[in-house]
Amino acid sequence: MKIALVHDWLNQIGGAEDVLEVLVHKYPQSPIFTSIFAPDLMPERYRQWDIRTLWIDNLPIIHRRHQPYLPFYPLAWNGLYLKEFDVVLSNKSGFCHGLQFDDSTVHICYCLAPTRYVWQLDNYLGGEGLGKPTEMLIRPLVNLLRRWDYAAAQRVSHFIAISSAIRRRIKTFYDRESSIIFPPVDTSRFQPALQMEIEDYYLVVSRLIPYKRIDLAVQAASELGLPLKIAGRGRDLERLKSIAGETVEFLGYVPDKDLPRLIARCRALLFPGLEDFGITTVQAQSAGRPVIAFKGGGALDTVLPGVTGEHFDSMSVGSLKSVMARFDAGAYDPAQIRRHALKFDTSVFSRKITAFVEQAWHAHQNGGDFAWQDPLF
Repeated sequence: MKIALVHDWLNQIGGAEDVLEVLVHKYPQSPIFTSIFAPDLMPERYRQWDIRTLWIDNLPIIHRRHQPYLPFYPLAWNGLYLKEFDVVLSNKSGFCHGLQFDDSTVHICYCLAPTRYVWQLDNYLGGEGLGKPTEMLIRPLVNLLRRWDYAAAQRVSHFIAISSAIRRRIKTFYDRESSIIFPPVDTSRFQPALQMEIEDYYLVVSRLIPYKRIDLAVQAASELGLPLKIAGRGRDLERLKSIAGETVEFLGYVPDKDLPRLIARCRALLFPGLEDFGITTVQAQSAGRPVIAFKGGGALDTVLPGVTGEHFDSMSVGSLKSVMARFDAGAYDPAQIRRHALKFDTSVFSRKITAFVEQAWHAHQNGGDFAWQDPLF
């Protein structure tokens, strides 16, 4: 089976790249097609991969500021024609699902999210803080992109969603059904601490940008007088510091080697934003720590109320405070929390994605309907 891997862009590290690394490890002989590749901004090991870029990779300063070129991405991807592969496996949050392929090829799209600034424009603009003139220019363009994005989604053979929330969005925006395979989390990095080692602080681990809603955690902890440590950096730092009380501590960037210990000793992880999945919620549970998360998005899949943590109902300081005020970290069993987290381990993702690809390809070869059979159930 000849497989091509497809990825939106390679100029930054995030959850999408975690998925890609697992796919590359699983299919090491497969080339990776991407719009742009900035080797100086990516881990050195990426330079050993067979990465093939589109013409858009040659545009000025696109490696460091690719957002101004977003309207050109559909044109670039639409011009990519993959005809020599049995399976195309795209890892999509942007436009890479819009490539062309033969009828003999199966295109499986692992959908991190339907393109956010196309389908959730108001949320995107609110987070970026763009002025009204810019918004007036963007909106007509986005209407055109929606039509292209929808048409591109109809060409995909099979969709896989990373969470229940994304599955609903795929149905709403693309009118397509999808299966769910949760993204890979390296749970082996995190282990529960001894009970005597648990310290008295809540924890946030996040980039400090507006849509993450770290302000809710800062205000709730400040008003309740509860200790809160915030690990991460970003453009929202100064604003968050301005509303923080004496019990809030900003740690800045925490190296990967120090993160497991910091997480394993917290009272609970706070996850106040609306995320498509939320890897940090699983990392905390891998360390046996409960999570207090907003009741929406990926947290509906990852956090089990009363078992591995709690949800707060509305994205408001009062709602989060009400949960934190009555929260008892000792009421949760670290071993049970970790068992739940293991369902999201990298090994589980790897087995499921392999089974999906093989089953979809065999069904395509035989000309029959495809109904995925989860190998772990």
